[in-house]
Amino acid sequence: MADLADFIIWVAVGSAIGGATRFLVSGLVARAIGETFPWGTMTVNVSGAFVIGLSSVSAQFLTIFDRPEAWPLAVTGFLGSYTTVSSFTLQTLALVRDSEIGRASVNVLLTLCLCLGAVTSGALMARWILSEFGA
Repeated sequence: MADLADFIIWVAVGSAIGGATRFLVSGLVARAIGETFPWGTMTVNVSGAFVIGLSSVSAQFLTIFDRPEAWPLAVTGFLGSYTTVSSFTLQTLALVRDSEIGRASVNVLLTLCLCLGAVTSGALMARWILSEFGA
């Protein structure tokens, strides 16, 4: 039971940092570009997808992921809190309610395509970096 409690603490720490980071990044993007389209949420979701792609491949080769707290802290906690399906869906619903069906559709398709592309790019980049440096 102590192991479970330890993992919950690591997830909580990662979640706190990830949520704060999402708040900062999303807010910076929204202030820079505007809020007529949810660019801030898309930015955190796409960048988070890229990092999880990197992490998923790196975990197979890098000893940092051998530590039992690494995945709960970095991926489950930080990335789980940094990325946000709930904000994405709420913002899409708001666009639909405002009769912005085109923008809502673009948000769904662009988020899906960019996130899938980002996770794939992250995984491929990790494989390339690891092969270049002999891992």
